[in-house]
Amino acid sequence: MRNLKDVMNTLPAERRAKIKARAEELIAEELTLRDLRKAQDLTQERMAELLGVGQDNISRLEGRTDMLLSTLRSYITAMGGSLDLIVRFPDRPSVALSALFGKEDEGKAKPRRKRVGEQRPA
Repeated sequence: MRNLKDVMNTLPAERRAKIKARAEELIAEELTLRDLRKAQDLTQERMAELLGVGQDNISRLEGRTDMLLSTLRSYITAMGGSLDLIVRFPDRPSVALSALFGKEDEGKAKPRRKRVGEQRPA
């Protein structure tokens, strides 16, 4: 029975190199917050200091699979990085959603919501 190593060894060197490069890309895309923190040589204790929370909060945050974008942005910013949210459709150019992070709304007054029973100005 052949294993993956045997199959890979039968491929031309150029093909093996392409497969290795793609595998590295896929692995890089799947880094966790914990991996990112460690890559920056930061401990959970130091992240807690930077964010003004307890170390236990960092541990819970790194284990979450769902969180607010603002929380993720704060975490990444504390590590010295930045977070960009890009929307991609197959038939359109990519679009950055900067408004979610307040970049478009800086300095603008937010519209007041109409209260129940309130009349609109004529």
